[in-house]
Formats: sequence, structure tokens, C-alpha cells
Amino acid sequence: MKTTQFLIFLSVILIVYGSINVYIFIRGLQAIPSGTGWRTWFSLIFWGIASTFILARILERAYPSLLSGIVTWIGSFWLGFMLFFFLAVVMIDLLRLANSFLHFFPPSICVNPMQTRLITLFTVLGLAVLFITASFINARIPRIKELNLTISKPNAIPGNLVIVMASDIHLGTIIASRKANRLVEKINAMNPDLVLFAGDIVDEDLAPVINNNLGNALSRIKSRLGVYAITGNHEYIGGVDKAVNYLKDHGINMLRDTAVFLENHLYLVGRDDRDKPRFTGKPRKEIEELLAKIDTSFPVILMDHQPFNLARHAQMGIDLQLSGHTHDGQLWPLNYLIDAIYEVSWGYKKIENTHFYVSSGYGTWGPPLRLGNRPEIVKINLRFINSE
Repeated sequence: MKTTQFLIFLSVILIVYGSINVYIFIRGLQAIPSGTGWRTWFSLIFWGIASTFILARILERAYPSLLSGIVTWIGSFWLGFMLFFFLAVVMIDLLRLANSFLHFFPPSICVNPMQTRLITLFTVLGLAVLFITASFINARIPRIKELNLTISKPNAIPGNLVIVMASDIHLGTIIASRKANRLVEKINAMNPDLVLFAGDIVDEDLAPVINNNLGNALSRIKSRLGVYAITGNHEYIGGVDKAVNYLKDHGINMLRDTAVFLENHLYLVGRDDRDKPRFTGKPRKEIEELLAKIDTSFPVILMDHQPFNLARHAQMGIDLQLSGHTHDGQLWPLNYLIDAIYEVSWGYKKIENTHFYVSSGYGTWGPPLRLGNRPEIVKINLRFINSE
């Protein structure tokens, strides 16, 4: 990424992050009686925790260690708390605004406003703990999503293929050995013919992946036709060449604007992530160029991390496209924003003769939490029919 673009991007992130925290802090401070030492403790604890997310990004790159891991976990959980607190404070402020016109609050609330604020503060804290606990448990219980799809092509060889697909694993400090091993166990238990990873296998910086030897788990995947993957935006954030080389060294075949012909009847096409130009200044190949040398009378499967331009791809003779990236919002109510951005933010859709599936992902980014959706591994039972 160019230096100017990076500085602008970083400035926007810091301004938004800082503004939300200031807003939450001011409202929280107002709930604590003035003239007491609790305000000082609240300020120290609040800003100490709020700073951990930014500090973690620095430590993971400069000094990966037990300390950076602890700070990363605290900062990641804070993002979840921050979202809940922000929504709670906005809702409370909207109710207060509405009450100033409609006067629907019971009189008891107005008799002792400081007591009301304290009760509200502890209620919000209690609900936040429940919200975070439920989200954390949910994020650790992936489901197997099963699809039964049929591809009919003139040169298809009749038969069946079991594909296991996962996206957005985000291997690193948060998604570490235990969850990586569980992923591999679940994949192998399905006895796949082909395993596909649709981007964001690693989470930004590669150091935690190397230090925890997470590639060792991936190298134990068993698949008759191998394991293939594409880059996502997070491989580029952390340094794409290092990430790709690491994955290759652990048995992952990386498709970077390239295609392979499997068993003489199935094309597997993998696109570089659409953010490649932003990070490298180099374009990725257009879909037309990628498919120019492919005989689309054979079945064609495309992996493209970010699910854009679906209608365009449906015109290209592609039979199945697999994507990820969206996390289905990861935390409610962010799913509504994701739904507004993507034609398919999660799940299956067929456009003309092309099957599309966008996975909610196996791992998490930022907070190790999911609410309103489930992490998943996708099992695709693919049936080929000769249409001649």
C-alpha cells in the first residue's frame, strides 16, 4: 500500500476508534458520582483497556511474544465490548431525547438521577458480559454446512465429487493451535476429494502463525486431489509473499490468477484478491483474461475471496463460485451493513446457470466473537452430468 494511502487509512481508523471510545467514556463517567476516587479509577482502567487494541497491532509486528499475545486478546475482546457499549449508549441517548418531548419515563427515574445512572451503568455492564460470553461460545462451535449441487456441461464426466471449503480462518494469535487442529480434524472426517480455502487463511502478521507452528496442522489435511487456496485481503495486509510461501511450504497449492485442470475434466480457477492493486500497485487479472484459455464446455469452479460482480461472472461460463470475506457481519447488527454492500452476504444463490456460495467463515477477525451467525465449514456434494 502506498504510504499516503496507508496514512489516510490509518488516520480514519484512529479517528473513528478514538471518537467512539471518547463518546462511551464521557457517558460512563457521567454515571459515576463526582468528587470520588472512582472517577480516577474508571478513567485509568477505561483508557488502559481501550488502548490495548492499538498497542497490540504494534507489538505483534515489533515484538511477538507472550506479552503481545495477552495484549492482543484483551484488545480483541475490547472491540466486542466497545460495540455493545456504543449501541447501548446510543439507545439510551435516543430514549432520553424522546423522553424530553414525550415524557414517558416514570417519575421515580427523575427523583434521584445519580442513582438511576449508576443502576443503568451496572445493568449495561451486566448485559455486556452476557453478550460477550454468548458470542464467544458461539464463535467456538462451527457447524458443517452441506450443499448438494449439480453441474451439467458437455464435457463433464458423470460422477460425484466431495469438496470441503473453508474461508476466513484468520490463523494467528486468536485462531491458534486448538482451533486449527479442530478444523483439520473436521475436514479429514468428511473424507474430501478436494479441499478449498477461499482466502484470509492467515490473519495479517505472519509471526504468530510461525511461532505457534500453525502450518503443521494444515499439512495434515488429507485430500485425494489436494488442497488449493487463494489470497484474501489479510494475506496482503501482512505481506502476501511471506504468507503465500509459508502456505506453500505446508502443502497448500496457491492459485494466484491461475487455473489448474483436475482429472482432465474440471477447471479450478483462483483469483488474487481484489485489494491487490491497493497493496502492491499491480493489477490482478480481469476475469475475461483468466478464462480466455479455458474450455468452458468443461466444469469450471472459481474461487474469488470478495463476492463482487456476481452477475458478470454468471455470464462467463463459470459453474460454481466460492467466496468468503463478509463473515456475515460477524457481530449483530453489522450484518445489516454487510447485506447492504453485497448481493450475497452469506449463503447460496443461483444466477442463471452459476451456483454461488459465500461462506460466513471459520474464524474471526478482531473480537473472537460471533452473534447472529455461526462459523462454518462447507461440504459440497457435487454431481456432474454430461449435457450432450
